[in-house]
Amino acid sequence: MSAVRHVLVLPDRDAAEEAAEALGDRFGVTEEPLLLRDALAGEDDAEDAQWLLVVEDPDRRLDPVKLGEFAGEWDGWREEP
Repeated sequence: MSAVRHVLVLPDRDAAEEAAEALGDRFGVTEEPLLLRDALAGEDDAEDAQWLLVVEDPDRRLDPVKLGEFAGEWDGWREEP
């Protein structure tokens, strides 16, 4: 069984940072998630960027549906692979 990587798409950096902090409390994630800026095609303005929160799940213990609901609390979603 291979590890899973979950990608949560969040509307801005503040939401991504808040969600990253809340992951540990809510899901017991101990490894710090990776935060990445995802500029929209053709946009240079940082205001028009989404942020990705990449969560490694080596033991496949995180529920994708619950992660999607979690991201929704910040007007985001879980990207389907």
